[in-house]
Formats: sequence, C-alpha cells, structure tokens
Amino acid sequence: MITGELRNKVDSLWEMFWTGGLTNPLDVIEQITYLMFIRDIDEADRVRGKECLMLDAPFESLFPEDKEILRWSVFRDLSAPKMYDVMQAEVFPFIKNLHSDTKSAYAKYMGDAIFKIPTPLLLEKIVTALDEMDLSDRDVRGDLYEYLLSKIATAGTNGQFRTPRHIIRMMVELLAPGPEDIICDPACGTSGFLVCAGEYILENHRDDIWYNPKVKEHYHNKMFFGYDMDRTMLRIGAMNLMSHGITNPNIAYRDSLSEQNPDADTYSVILTNPPFKGSLDYDIVSADLLKVAKTKKTELLFLSLFVRMLKVGGRCAVIVPDGVLFGSSKAHKAVRKMLIEEQRLEAVISMPSGVFKPYAGVSTAVLIFTKTNAGGTDKVWFYDMQADGYTLDDKRAPTSKNDIPDIITRFHSLERESEIENEGKNESEGEDTRERTEKSFCVPKDEIIENGYDLSINKYKKIIYEVIEYPAPREILAEIRALETEITKGIDELEGMLE
Repeated sequence: MITGELRNKVDSLWEMFWTGGLTNPLDVIEQITYLMFIRDIDEADRVRGKECLMLDAPFESLFPEDKEILRWSVFRDLSAPKMYDVMQAEVFPFIKNLHSDTKSAYAKYMGDAIFKIPTPLLLEKIVTALDEMDLSDRDVRGDLYEYLLSKIATAGTNGQFRTPRHIIRMMVELLAPGPEDIICDPACGTSGFLVCAGEYILENHRDDIWYNPKVKEHYHNKMFFGYDMDRTMLRIGAMNLMSHGITNPNIAYRDSLSEQNPDADTYSVILTNPPFKGSLDYDIVSADLLKVAKTKKTELLFLSLFVRMLKVGGRCAVIVPDGVLFGSSKAHKAVRKMLIEEQRLEAVISMPSGVFKPYAGVSTAVLIFTKTNAGGTDKVWFYDMQADGYTLDDKRAPTSKNDIPDIITRFHSLERESEIENEGKNESEGEDTRERTEKSFCVPKDEIIENGYDLSINKYKKIIYEVIEYPAPREILAEIRALETEITKGIDELEGMLE
C-alpha cells in the first residue's frame, strides 16, 4: 500500500483532476496512465540507449531524431500553453501510433484513447505533480494502481483488485519461465503477471534476449499473451508491458470462458489470478469446458480452461479460492480428480486470508500443475504459508516474518529430490521425510484419493496439542477462599485506620 508522502501526493493529484472538471474515476486513471507511460518510454528509451552503448549493440530510438520535444524530459519544461499544444498535436498522437503494426493489440486499444485534460494550466499542474513522484519501483507502481482503483465505487464488484506484486513474483519464481516459453494470463488486468515474467526472464536470460535475434524477436512479439474484458485495463496493460520494454505484447479483448476463446494446446506457461465472481449462465460458457464439469462456478471453469489452453508439458500457477480445495459438489470433485488423475498436480500453497487486505479478506491458495494428459501425480506438496512479509491486518505494514523465500527454495528442491529418486539414491532429508507438523510436507496420491480428492491442508496437517495441567477444583476453591480472607483482613485494617 502507498502511505505517507506519496499517498498525499496521489490524493492531491486526484483532487487536481476533480477540481479541473474530470470527475469519472476511470477517466482519471486512464489519463494518469497515459502520462506515466509517456514518462516511462522516455526513461526506458534512454536506459536502453545507454545499455546498447555499453554492450556495443545496435540501438534504434523510439523517438525521431528531429522530435526530441516528444520526450517527457523536454516538454515538461515548456510553458503551460506550449506544453498543452505539444501534447495535443504531437505527443498524444505519437503514443497512439507508436507501434507501426496497425493490427497490433497496442494500436487496436490505443486507437480509441482520448486526451481529456481540459486546460493548459491543469496539464502543467499534473505533469509537475507526476514529475515529483518516484514511481521507478514496480511495487510502488502497482500500489498506485491499487490505490486509484480503490477510489472506484464498483471496485468491489468488478474484480479490479490487483494481485500483490510479491505474490506475483513468488508464483513467477516457482515456475521459472525461460526465453522459449509462451506465457499467457487469460485474465490479465493491468498485466502484472506478464510484466513480472518478462522481468524474471531478462534477469536470468539477458544474454539470450540481447544477442540471439530469434529469441529477441520471440520475446518482443510472440511470448506474452493477455486477455481481459475491460478495455481500460487492456490499454493500461498494453502500456504497462511496453513501458517495461516489451515492444509488441499480444493483448486482446476476450471472454476467456466463452466460445470466442479457441485456444487449445497453445501456451507453455499460464500465470494468473482470474476473477472468481461466482456463477455464469451455461449459455455463455464454452461447451468443452462443461464436459469436464457441468458447473456455473467460474473458479472451476477457469481450471478446466487452463488445462485446455496449455501445451502438453505446460505449467500453470493459479490463485484459487479455498472452496476449490474442499468443495463437496460433484463439479468440485470432478475438477480436482481431473488435475490429480489426468494431469500432474505438484503443489498446493495455502495463503493466509490477509494477503488481499484491505480490499478483500478471502482465503486463497496457489495451485501448481503440469499438463500431461496422462496423469503423473504420485504425491502433492503442501505448504502452509503463515506470513508473506507484511502484517495480515488492513495496514499491511512490512514485517520480518516471511515464508516466501522458504517456499521457493523448498519447491525447487522437490525437482532435485525427484532426480535423486530416479537415480535410485537415498537422501536422509527432504520434503518427503518432513513431519506433517511442519509448514511443508508431501501427501501420497492414494491418501488424497481416499479423502475424496480433498486438497485442503488442514485435512492432512497434524496439530500438536500441548497438554496443560490445571489444579483440581478443590484446590482452586481453596485458593479463592484464601484470597477472599486476605481481602477481608485488608478491609478490616483500613476501617480500623479510619476510627
């Protein structure tokens, strides 16, 4: 969450829009996003220029040589009337036509973008206010979006709650995507998962991206796919990805659960936190999803969808509400059975209910599975996350308690343990040998089947009950009488002092 000085600056910025005549919250968010994007591409262009110079690599600037005035760092210093003219006549048309491919998602969703700031004076105030904000940190940027979205009266019903960036980062590190992957978020929102995946790949495979033309082309044009039903979020998501150096993300308007989504056996990685808004009508749901489980529950339909969309060998990390893990309906059991019997369910990470506070208190878990279409689940790894680095109240203040590093380390150790088992070696310590009183442990597939495919961690976790011995009732009564006698004696002494 943003607090203190930055929050005050954002509130002041919001008030500038409000008093300036722009009162629709989504319009305000869009205009702020456009201006942040304009600032971002200037900064990103300069950084890439410096990196290419250091690496002796070719560099082509986004900005024409004779149009330096399009840069944020240049036009911000102009007078209010001149800045307004430049923004209307040159800068905004420039960002709308930034991508030369007119069929690209960016061109498509920026095509109906409108510059709505009404006066030169208001624009100057907003540019000055944004220029004074340090938004270089991606977590701060995500917090800013969350805070702005919290101002929308419908935020609680339209599902526009961002996934905390440290949770996104955890899920990305668990799947560890590589430079050849094709990554999708079927409910992408502001594209937080895709941005984080792109950053992870750059951090770990920078040489491949920089020096291999084929990999570089894949990274910029064919790696990232995102779908959503909110055009505002699509515009924000496209700009978010481009500002992070991904030149042509594949962002599209689509109801992922409907027949308009034809994707099957397409992606190698799915990272997502889809909006689980309850129930849908059968008529608008893709027929093949209903074959897995005839249900109106979106949380179950999305899981069936992810299996269909993944290639064989593809991996998925998805946030689900706790009800998916233990729901007793026929549909709930059918979906869990499908993941365990037909695919390879690897992990269930139970998260504390405070992770999404202050905007939602729902209990959730992360499911990780691999599409095999031939089974492969022999055991499932459970982790009881009790802390995520922040307090679990509405304040969400940083704290030293954090299970995430341990989750990542232990999850990746499972692969090594599997290799050791395949080699016929024994290892004295590992996740298989951990007691079920620990935060993490493995449960055999057969035991899960015996429990009706229940995946709630409390079904398998052992609780240590501490034996506390209390005195016998007569002893307690005797102590009470002794105390009463002592009190009576004290009162008598006080009365004596008053005589």
